[in-house]
Amino acid sequence: MKKSNQKKKAPKLVKKSFGQKKSSSDKTKLISFINHSKIQFPIVGIGASAGGLEAIEEFLKKLPDGSGLAFVIIQHLDPNSKGILQEILQRITTMKVYTATDRIIVKPNSIYVIPPNKNMSILNGALHLFEPIAKHGLRLPIDYFFSSLADDRQEKSIGIILSGMGADGSIGLKSIKEKGGVTMVQSPASAKFDSMPRSAIGLVPIDVIAPATDLPEKLLTILQQPLSKQNKLELEKDNSSLEKIVIQLRERTGNDFSYYKKSTMYRRIERRMGIHKIEKISNYVRYLQGNPAEVDILFKEFLIGVTSFFRDPAVWDYLRDKIFPSTFNQSLDKQVLRAWVPACSTGEEAYSLAITFKEALEKQQSSNQFSIQIFATDLDPQAIETARKAIYPVSIGATISPDRLNNFFLREGDKYRVRSEIREMIVFAVHNVAKDPPFTKLDFLSCRNMLIYMEPTLQKRVMSLFRYSLSKTGVMILGTAESINALSNLFTPIESKFRIYNCSEFTSKANELLDYPGPFSNPKSQILTKQPEMITENLQSLTEQLLLQQFSPAGILVNSNGDILYVVGSTGSYLEPAVGKANMNIFSMARDGLRSVLPTVIRQASKSYQRIVLNNLKVKINKGFQLTTVTVQQIEKPVMLKGKILILFNEESVHEKKSAKTKNGKENNSSKATELEHELEHVREDLQNTIEEMQSSQEELKSANEELQSTNEELQSTNEELTTSKEEMQSLNEELQTLNAQLQSKMDDFSRTSNDMNNLLNSSEIATLFLDKNLRIRHFTPAATSIFKLQPTDTGRLFTDQTSSLNYPTIYEDAKEVIRTLVFVEKSISASNGIWFKVRIMPYRTLDDKIDGLVLTFIDITSNKKLEKALQESQANLERLTENQSKDSEINLKEIGIVNKQK
Repeated sequence: MKKSNQKKKAPKLVKKSFGQKKSSSDKTKLISFINHSKIQFPIVGIGASAGGLEAIEEFLKKLPDGSGLAFVIIQHLDPNSKGILQEILQRITTMKVYTATDRIIVKPNSIYVIPPNKNMSILNGALHLFEPIAKHGLRLPIDYFFSSLADDRQEKSIGIILSGMGADGSIGLKSIKEKGGVTMVQSPASAKFDSMPRSAIGLVPIDVIAPATDLPEKLLTILQQPLSKQNKLELEKDNSSLEKIVIQLRERTGNDFSYYKKSTMYRRIERRMGIHKIEKISNYVRYLQGNPAEVDILFKEFLIGVTSFFRDPAVWDYLRDKIFPSTFNQSLDKQVLRAWVPACSTGEEAYSLAITFKEALEKQQSSNQFSIQIFATDLDPQAIETARKAIYPVSIGATISPDRLNNFFLREGDKYRVRSEIREMIVFAVHNVAKDPPFTKLDFLSCRNMLIYMEPTLQKRVMSLFRYSLSKTGVMILGTAESINALSNLFTPIESKFRIYNCSEFTSKANELLDYPGPFSNPKSQILTKQPEMITENLQSLTEQLLLQQFSPAGILVNSNGDILYVVGSTGSYLEPAVGKANMNIFSMARDGLRSVLPTVIRQASKSYQRIVLNNLKVKINKGFQLTTVTVQQIEKPVMLKGKILILFNEESVHEKKSAKTKNGKENNSSKATELEHELEHVREDLQNTIEEMQSSQEELKSANEELQSTNEELQSTNEELTTSKEEMQSLNEELQTLNAQLQSKMDDFSRTSNDMNNLLNSSEIATLFLDKNLRIRHFTPAATSIFKLQPTDTGRLFTDQTSSLNYPTIYEDAKEVIRTLVFVEKSISASNGIWFKVRIMPYRTLDDKIDGLVLTFIDITSNKKLEKALQESQANLERLTENQSKDSEINLKEIGIVNKQK
């Protein structure tokens, strides 16, 4: 009966947190949940680099014994150093720590450490070692192992990123997240180096972000939630609470998840409940109501924004070599192809499609130059924002070939930026496939691994919508885990293995009206109408405006480029709209007579604040000319207008007409000739000034261009060198950090050993001298100061230079003899104060069995000597007593003999 009761009680959850006091039985119950669930036990991958050893130690110290988990530690190590990580970690934990070997089987409650200069993966619970292959100068052992862990353990894979530089581990965490595993990251604020944690947080929706000391508690809390089958059944039966959660998500985000797979939503809800230690889903509903931020986090969990560049490479190769060339041949009448990538997440899928199109276009022999317009959409605004930036971590180099990196990406420090020619092909937008109007007349539609999260009803609607969006020859690409199933009448397989389909001819069934989910009705917003504000007329301002209109000259405020900023008065006699596109530039709008003069004058005025006045300029008007005085000046004050140029037009009183005739025609012709000569001379001067300015500007531009080209080449060369140096220094720094941490641990060991030896020597009270090969003092114990007059400053001096109380004149010769023969000497020597010592002179041997000096020990044997002397005296007395007794015996015997004779 007791055994059966224990089995029933075992699955109960432990409500106490790690911060509270727990009894040993509580811990046992908590650990039992994991042990009972491990038909295939979870494996925890821990990735770390610079500063990671300290974080690993903090993690393991807080991990309770017998967790039922296996831990595989991937630490960036110096490839040429001997790995001592196993030795360091074994002192911290009671679990057995192994240095991984090829095909070693991973067992629970054990720790496995990657050896130096190796990559490691896992298959069917066994670790496999590989020679490292650096891609594009990068070694990414954490990504390499995490990706294999995700494939091997699926939802029982756990990835943890601790302190380190670079971005290794981010791609691997994405793989674990996609398989439904747990992702955890040390909080950047607590990490010694926060580059790796920040990179992971920016790329993957992380389940837990906490200091290394808190991660064990949160890990076991998350794992403990799914183990309760009773809670899981209650969770799945409580449809009312699930619907309430969907309603809250819809109200908060505007997106309806009622058609998404219940199992996926339950799994995500379970995880969030485990993090917050909430046992009942009804309690979690109330928690959501009071915490809008949790609704946003759950929304991100439901989206499962996991993607990567060129996922399933064979699919992209088939698109490049088969699908795109076929499309080019069928679309000779088109110039622009259209594509749609729904659920694009952070954009990798869309950029992969654009790069594949570009590669196919370069191979095609047709003279028709195609282009493509890709519409990439997603529900997540943050993911779309990331996609628009087109910047990705350097770790993407592990999945992209060197040629593609060189051709389509730009290296910027520890990031890669997609080249503008690829970025310009794509339009990113926030879009809900099940709600918003679709894109139409598409030639390509790539929807990979989105339908697997939807219920069949929504799958059918979305697939029908895709058929409506595609053109007659359109191509649809699905994920490798997806299929068209019941809608095979809408699509025809092109390559079933790669899930690539072509549109079928519409049937009568397909032509039926499709029941797409419509947009949700939002509450009617109140339209606020503003009452027109009463403008209080100011008598002074009206009067000043009237005076300006009546008496001030016409004027224009322009910038140095001639763009008109403000107009005062009537300028119709001096400016007219230019023919063609509207252009508010004075150089284009100036009438004849001003058009050739203003550019030069404005350039001159922009060089100083001097006023320039041009008198008697003949400005062409409708049927004649108008004499005008033009004043041009650059404004110095006020500061808001500084640098702007003011042009004023003053009309002269003389007005000429072309048709005017006078009797004295010769005089009139003479004056016209004179005016033309003056005008021609003025034009020549302007032309000469313009030519000189142009030549000067051209020379300056040539010189500046040459300098810029030279500087650009130098900067490019310097940038390449700096980039290479930075990568080398970063790699070296990581290795030095790891080595430094290991050496620090060794120094701590040596310090403890040294303290132990000092305490041992001091507690023994044996006077000891340590000498080098030249018989100079290297070290001595405090007891030696009672024999030799030693001070701490005597280290390094010859030991015979120190006065001593020993009656041992041959101590130096004996020491030299021991150095020569390596045979120890032991003598009993007395001191001037009556104390006796047993002096032992022995060679000083190092760990590698080399003689490096002498060790002199002085053992106080005074008590022994006194006992020996007392023993000798007792023995002498005994001998005398014995001798006297023997003499007495002889006398007695003689007397007895005489008596006997007499008788």
